[in-house]
Amino acid sequence: MIIFRYLSREVLQTALAVTSVLLLIITSTHLIGYLADAAAGEIATSVVLQLVFNRIPLFLELLLPLGLFLGILISHGRLYLDSEIVVLQACGMSNWRLLGYTLGPGLLLAIIVAFVSLYLTPTGMFKAKTIVAEQQNRTELDMVIPGAFQTTKSGQVTYAREIDEQGRLVDMFINGRTRTGEPFVLSAPIGVQRFIDGQGRFLILENGYRYQGQPGEEVVEELGFGEYGVRLPDPQLSAPIRHLDAIPTTELLSATDAPRVSRLHWRLSLPFLAIVVVFLAVPLAKTSPRRGRYAKLIPSILIYQLYVAALTGARSSVEQGDSGPWMIWLVHLVALLLALSFTRFERLWVLVLHYIPRLPKLRSKGAAS
Repeated sequence: MIIFRYLSREVLQTALAVTSVLLLIITSTHLIGYLADAAAGEIATSVVLQLVFNRIPLFLELLLPLGLFLGILISHGRLYLDSEIVVLQACGMSNWRLLGYTLGPGLLLAIIVAFVSLYLTPTGMFKAKTIVAEQQNRTELDMVIPGAFQTTKSGQVTYAREIDEQGRLVDMFINGRTRTGEPFVLSAPIGVQRFIDGQGRFLILENGYRYQGQPGEEVVEELGFGEYGVRLPDPQLSAPIRHLDAIPTTELLSATDAPRVSRLHWRLSLPFLAIVVVFLAVPLAKTSPRRGRYAKLIPSILIYQLYVAALTGARSSVEQGDSGPWMIWLVHLVALLLALSFTRFERLWVLVLHYIPRLPKLRSKGAAS
């Protein structure tokens, strides 16, 4: 039991660290994209963090198995490098027993992956898609960012110095073109959004001026007004959210169409991915102090990438109706049999992996050239 707790702690700590780093990189990339959309006025800045947070479960579906895979490679590699596993094997621990001990953290992460893929991911994606739909249905007036010139969907350039506590636009500026193509400018100290029964929504400019004329001409038409109404387009009602990642798992259970059936079996099979990577990583992590901790890192990552690529390809094939959902499980079965062969026929695979390129050894500064 002491050995089990020690190995489990080493694997879980390393897997958590690797997963955290990978998650930070991915979320930072998406955060930058959402901030760019917010700067362009496409979404509100207040929903940026909500969008990133609700997409985290979708990232964790594959990051948790990957973190477990790399965590086993790194932690067991260190134990081999320090000859700790060699001592355990000298005391009678077999490769299968070592695999069984490592399977404990794998089962724990498999349960977590099951909860994430079956519940958290569809819940988070539904909220994210709802937020995106709400942002797309905003009016052009709602998209105004104080102190910034923005081009609306209708091609007009708008500007407001600030938005006061009552929601009014202060020092409003609009530049656009008439139906005949002649440019005009609207300027007013206050702009207010109003809904007029039977007519729709309007932006009412108060106590401002309207300028119309061609650039460079000496004569420009100037019109002062007490109130000036600008018709705002009606928001487009978004269609019901039917994105596959946002559909609850309970709804997928009764689905018969290929895309939904594929997504259901994808979610159900992801916990199995976390278990298979344990069978893959334990024999691949075996190394000797002379070869270094990361001697098999490159071939191991290549094997994992092939596994995930085959799994993704099987899902796409099922979604398109080219094959049944059994294809997804077949990929898992083949990967599991391959992983078991790594342990059962260890000497054969050692010869095979010997001819796969390894990481180059770093020379010390004092080494002769």
